[in-house]
Amino acid sequence: MRTRQQLLRTLVKDIIADVDDATREVVLTIHWRGGQHSQVRMVKPRSGEHGCRTPEEALAVMRSMAGKWSDEHIAASLNRMALSTGQGKTWTAHRVASVRMVNDIRAYRSAHKDGEWLTMSEAVAKLGVTNHCIQRLIKAGLLPAEQVVARAPYQIRTDDLLDQRVIEAAARTARPCRVDGEN
Repeated sequence: MRTRQQLLRTLVKDIIADVDDATREVVLTIHWRGGQHSQVRMVKPRSGEHGCRTPEEALAVMRSMAGKWSDEHIAASLNRMALSTGQGKTWTAHRVASVRMVNDIRAYRSAHKDGEWLTMSEAVAKLGVTNHCIQRLIKAGLLPAEQVVARAPYQIRTDDLLDQRVIEAAARTARPCRVDGEN
């Protein structure tokens, strides 16, 4: 790095910065030691604007999942969707909480959970089966489940777990939890 700086100082005589208000650009005029001049134009950011903004798509996911899912679940969903933070980092619960606070997005409140919706882990505990079994029931269409956004965790209604077909499929222990088809 030091060598690069010395090389630049050897080649560049002077740099003049000017602001073109008409086009909202910063104009840099570089005077080289050999007598040549170069001009570089860069867009001038507006007040409060910077390149480290959280993508709108990530904010939309947060808004739709907030209140129903914890910051850990939201972070996992954003990472599965390959959305990064404004600085290009992966999501953590702390980063989600920080962005939520800045953008005034409500938080998850487990104490106010109404019991109508369950997470997959809660459904597993309630039925006494594995995650794999619940996933197969959802995939087969036997157990209705919703996702707030694609790749988000499933939400399962408590009432749907009481359906007799779901209970029978979950009770099968001799073989994997499969739904008997017509064939």
